[in-house]
Amino acid sequence: MKQKLAFIHPDAKIGKGVIIEPFTTINKNVEIGEGTWISSNVTIMEGARIGKNCKIFPGAVISAIPQDLKFGGEESLAHIGDHTTIRECVTVNRGTSATGETIVGDDCLLMAYSHVAHDCIIGNHCIIANNVAIAGHVKIGDYAILGGSFCSSPIC
Repeated sequence: MKQKLAFIHPDAKIGKGVIIEPFTTINKNVEIGEGTWISSNVTIMEGARIGKNCKIFPGAVISAIPQDLKFGGEESLAHIGDHTTIRECVTVNRGTSATGETIVGDDCLLMAYSHVAHDCIIGNHCIIANNVAIAGHVKIGDYAILGGSFCSSPIC
């Protein structure tokens, strides 16, 4: 179900039962699996391959070009596995010519403000906690849990 105020490029492939809320932008060369929910104010850029039954929350940017100076505009992808939840303001960049893709596995949770850079491979059933930034070319196995810094002091 597409809201009137969402933009979906006519070449995007949208599966059955996908919900796309207002003010979301979905560019060309994008594929979204059935049953996925995409909240308002999400940007899904060229090269995104999003699995089935995913949940993507406001402010997320999926498949933006890499923040890598060697990126030359080549075609590349960002894969998001089935049943993966991407919370508020998460960024997942697509790959470079090094591997051509960034991969986030099935049944993952990427918490608010986390970042997955170019050419990363994140296994299945992983949890990436709030504010964790994963640099380019990192491989993370299945069932990994990554947390950020913790501070209990009022002046950290």
